[in-house]
Amino acid sequence: MNSINVWNPSLYDQKMQFVSKYGESLIDILSPREGERILDLGCGTGDLTAKIAEHNALVTGIDYSEEMINAARNKYSHIQFNVGEGQSFEVNQPYDAIFSNAALHWMKDAKGVLSSVYRALKPKGRFVAEFGGKGNIQTIIESISYFLQHEYSIDAKERNPWYFPSIGEYSALLEETGFKVLFAQHFNRITPLADGENGMQQWLESFAGDFVTGLSHSEKTHLFGQVTKHLKPQLYIKGQFEADYQRIRIVVIRE
Repeated sequence: MNSINVWNPSLYDQKMQFVSKYGESLIDILSPREGERILDLGCGTGDLTAKIAEHNALVTGIDYSEEMINAARNKYSHIQFNVGEGQSFEVNQPYDAIFSNAALHWMKDAKGVLSSVYRALKPKGRFVAEFGGKGNIQTIIESISYFLQHEYSIDAKERNPWYFPSIGEYSALLEETGFKVLFAQHFNRITPLADGENGMQQWLESFAGDFVTGLSHSEKTHLFGQVTKHLKPQLYIKGQFEADYQRIRIVVIRE
């Protein structure tokens, strides 16, 4: 099942810049080379795709959200961006490398994703990715779950759009698919959010849409307000909210 989160590219670019900022070091790990064909899987509004292109690689971006792809095309008209399903995509010509930042945890069919990536790579092609791992934003999820149940008798588990595996679980899936795991790391990354006291509300509006499907605008605003208030004693540090991120980074090659 795909996420039905409604993406707001303007809010994403203005207030969620940390997504691309933290992903820039992943490009160093990718180490794109001139003339390489590279696919950016889950490219969002294209900022990291454009960074890869600066290395004179032949890069294409793909994302499930038409709104995000339209924003990427408007920002970077010299790069090819396509709307596509990351869990079951096909390519006409295999790639030297596939890159993905902060996207794989939105794709709950992990086996489908990895099968698609495997088919899309040349032999010895590399897959470099970062995404949410086990325990990612656990404090936020627990708060959303409590207020959904308490206020609206809704089970958040049935609406949770995210897949946060352990490093062992994901490494096993990679090997079962046919990849050789060169590097795998699971690490904590506390992530400051922009705009002081508004930071958590904006984060929820950007990423938590699946949980509030069917609620009115006022109900959604109320729920996000309750969650923000509840999280403040735990996650509001020195004038800004911090999200309790835990990430997985992997570097693998197709054998």
